[in-house]
Amino acid sequence: MQLSDLISTDGVVPSLKVSSKKQALQELAQLAGKVTGLSSRDVFETLLQRERLGSTGLGHGIAIPHGKLPGLERLHGIFARLDTPIEFDALDGQRVDLIFLLLAPESAGADHLKALARVSRMLRDGSVATKLRGSEERTALYAILTEPAASHAA
Repeated sequence: MQLSDLISTDGVVPSLKVSSKKQALQELAQLAGKVTGLSSRDVFETLLQRERLGSTGLGHGIAIPHGKLPGLERLHGIFARLDTPIEFDALDGQRVDLIFLLLAPESAGADHLKALARVSRMLRDGSVATKLRGSEERTALYAILTEPAASHAA
């Protein structure tokens, strides 16, 4: 699975201006609603339910909120680079500035877990995270997320 299968340039936010975890999830749910055709409210509620189980903030400024939703035909990804890092209850206590939202069909099973693992490995690659933090253009961010080197590292 390539990240280009999950995300399009429309799903990349180069400079998200939010001040809280809840606000970030709301904004990403809105965009996810547009990209997937699902209700942004349903997306937001699914993300909140998942966060109640434990934070999806992995550490090192990275979060991967995710959930399964009825009505999805395939996996979808949304990436946001935050203007200002926010508190996200991350495992290491650091604020988050890179968020990759992953949505999966209810029946995704192993594909959902494989996609989560791939995104996690890619974002935890220090050179990829540095490139993402240093880019402010949607097309540049998309290129970094989908470049073959990032896929191999993942």
